[in-house]
Amino acid sequence: MTDSIMSKAATMEIPINSNGDTGTLPEDDSLEQAAKLQWSLDEKDLQQVMVSGPNLNETSIVSGGYGGTAEGIIPTSSIKGPAVRYNAEFNKRIPVTGLGSNMHHSSSSSSVTAEEITRGVAVEKLETVKKWGLNTYKCTKQMISERFGRGSRTVDLELEAQIEVLRDTKRKYENVLRLARALTNHFYNMVQTQHALGDTFADLSQKSPELRDEFGYNAETQKLLCKNGETLLGAINFFVSSINTLVNKTMEDTLMTIKMYENARLEFDAYRSDLEELSMGPRDAVAMARIDAAQQQYQVHKEKYERLRSDVTIKLKFLEENKVKVMHKQLLLFHNAISAYFAGNQQQLEQTLKQFNIKLRPPGADKPSWLEEQ
Repeated sequence: MTDSIMSKAATMEIPINSNGDTGTLPEDDSLEQAAKLQWSLDEKDLQQVMVSGPNLNETSIVSGGYGGTAEGIIPTSSIKGPAVRYNAEFNKRIPVTGLGSNMHHSSSSSSVTAEEITRGVAVEKLETVKKWGLNTYKCTKQMISERFGRGSRTVDLELEAQIEVLRDTKRKYENVLRLARALTNHFYNMVQTQHALGDTFADLSQKSPELRDEFGYNAETQKLLCKNGETLLGAINFFVSSINTLVNKTMEDTLMTIKMYENARLEFDAYRSDLEELSMGPRDAVAMARIDAAQQQYQVHKEKYERLRSDVTIKLKFLEENKVKVMHKQLLLFHNAISAYFAGNQQQLEQTLKQFNIKLRPPGADKPSWLEEQ
């Protein structure tokens, strides 16, 4: 009896209205109303909550009691799945928006930013291809017009003559380089033959007592010729190396600048012709805007053309000075070395190499010793 009265008193201390909020109810209906709210869930509804609701092992259920809430609320702070709110009176689940929506919003923002970056890169590449295509079209049109004699081209007669002289000089120097390499190969084979012949004579002088002196003289002669030949090979190799540097590096670098200059000249003439065609057309607002844009492009390519023309002029001047200096030294070396060798003047041949600071590498010096590698 006492327990029943205490239970009734505890229930009466928590009045609940139809919306689940605390309020004031008549005392006579409090037991009935509390019983209705506390026991309105039948067995079928309870099973539905257990199946569709969150895991009870990860949540806590706060039921009615003194100081508690009137609704059955499942806290969602520790739930990993979708957050829900259960209303005991209406027997349904109400989704609760919170961290999940914020994460979705952040992910959407990141996706939008990535798409904008990708779109910006694509637009930039498209503009680059568009400009390249337009420039190629104008240059091709100008080239065809010049080839068929319909278009005009900018010509610097003095500079064009210097460029033609350089190309002809390069062709002749390439021929000198080819012949010098052939001479080096042939002379190297001759020196190797003399070396082998000297060894053979030396061996026969030991095995033929009756001809020991004769074989010995020839062996010494071939060894001396071999030694002088190796000295001459050192001078010829230095000559070939210097000519190769002059032709394939110095001259080639100048010709690359000349090629850039010729491309800039073609672009300049193409945009100049385009500006002249637009200037001869109508002068409405649209045409004036196109003329202004063409004028800007013409000015840009004009500055590029003039800058490269100045570079070519300077490089041609320095190339000519360098060529004279290098060839003067190399031709003197080649003459003195060849003359001393065929005159049999070993001392003069060695003096020629010292004069031009040429150091001969002894046989087997291509590979460093194990001590040098340490």
